[in-house]
Amino acid sequence: MLVVKNYLYNVGYQLLILIVPLLTVPYIGRVLGPTGVGINAFTNSIVTYFLIAGTVGITLYGNREIAYARDDMERRSRTFWEIELLQVTTISIALCILGIYLLFVAKYRTYVICQSLFVIAGAFDISWLFMGLEDFKKTVLRNTMVKLVSLVAIFTLVKRPSDLATYILILSGSQLLGNLTLWPYLKKNIKFVPIANLHIWHHFKPAFLLFVPQVAVQIYLVVNKTMLGQFDSVQAAGYFDYSDKLVKMVLAIVTAPGTVLLPRISNLVEKKDMKKVRNFLYLSFDFVTCLAVPFMFGVAAIATSLAPWYFGPHFTVVGRLMMIESPIIIFIAWSNVIGQEFLIPTRRVKQFTISVTLGAVVSIVLNVPFILMLGVVGATITTVLSEASVALYQMYVVRRDLKMHILLENFIKYLVAGVVMFAVVYFLNLTMKITVLNLGIQIVIGVLLYATVLLLLRPTILKNFKMLFQDK
Repeated sequence: MLVVKNYLYNVGYQLLILIVPLLTVPYIGRVLGPTGVGINAFTNSIVTYFLIAGTVGITLYGNREIAYARDDMERRSRTFWEIELLQVTTISIALCILGIYLLFVAKYRTYVICQSLFVIAGAFDISWLFMGLEDFKKTVLRNTMVKLVSLVAIFTLVKRPSDLATYILILSGSQLLGNLTLWPYLKKNIKFVPIANLHIWHHFKPAFLLFVPQVAVQIYLVVNKTMLGQFDSVQAAGYFDYSDKLVKMVLAIVTAPGTVLLPRISNLVEKKDMKKVRNFLYLSFDFVTCLAVPFMFGVAAIATSLAPWYFGPHFTVVGRLMMIESPIIIFIAWSNVIGQEFLIPTRRVKQFTISVTLGAVVSIVLNVPFILMLGVVGATITTVLSEASVALYQMYVVRRDLKMHILLENFIKYLVAGVVMFAVVYFLNLTMKITVLNLGIQIVIGVLLYATVLLLLRPTILKNFKMLFQDK
């Protein structure tokens, strides 16, 4: 039952991170327009590189190490303070390099400075501690109020295109505030350890090994926006960003098991219970596939009507981009399970690194020619191909550890149910006027159709799902 609760809390947390921009997207799209949205996306992509460099893989590494040490208060406390001190040190170095960058780059400098609060926030991000302890409740409840305050601030303070800097400050400032609000909970989970007893640098190498794949991941997640801003226009970067936002909202639900099960599986690996590790993997892979397929077809079915209605008439092209990008929901779901729930907990970081580096190489090699030939559509196609290469390579490297016929035994059934759902919902979307009520009707019909076909095809997910309700 604990895993289910943590899954729901993590879904809530991931949705919370996205809910403010998604609720404000229709408003911001109309107030700031494609140019303002594009500048935000472009400058955020630049700052993201410095944030990733500053965190040097600590989010994943800290989660895993706390999970290893969670049953020993002394070890857990020492591990926490060493990793956090390392994080503050590396973030400080990243901020210095960002300052040097700003001395030489004048374009959009003001907006990059506003975005830099995201880097500062990274120094105080201790969410990895609570994830490692499998305590997701605190991060959700504590940040809810912060996000609601930022939501009110956006609607109150952002009124015209010239308020772009204010909008960015609200987003970055709320991230910093949200991270700080987790610190009061430390006293119940961590003891103070004198700095003289801490040895931070022995964590650097293993964290750096996880940093390398994170850099690769960010390259093929963020480089699209950067390249679009350079080779096409900031407007194109904005179109891609909005398509990406809606697809990533769905992914927050689909990939939540990876974050939840990483500490659980890491703890099982430490206890050398590999049989249970594999059982969790088979169940988790089947579960996320069951979710990913209807989400992929659902997004594709309603995209062309949803985009101009939701984002505004200037963003009609986003609907086509969402249809093209929707397959990444399946590919990221699969790579999230194999990468975060198997390769990282079992310390097979090298294979994980190769997989995401492959995705980065595919993105870099294909992005320039595809963007030059097809513009923002080319960047979207490259994103799909990048994610596909990561997932397929990871499945290849674990073929001797996990049985592929068990991982994929229900995939065809989910695919059939998804195609049936897509055909009906897409027809309804083309023929019905787009309103909140009609959109709700289409979603309900889609869910009922998918569930009905699955009941007829009888996948094994229903009888196996009870495993998730077991604490041990």
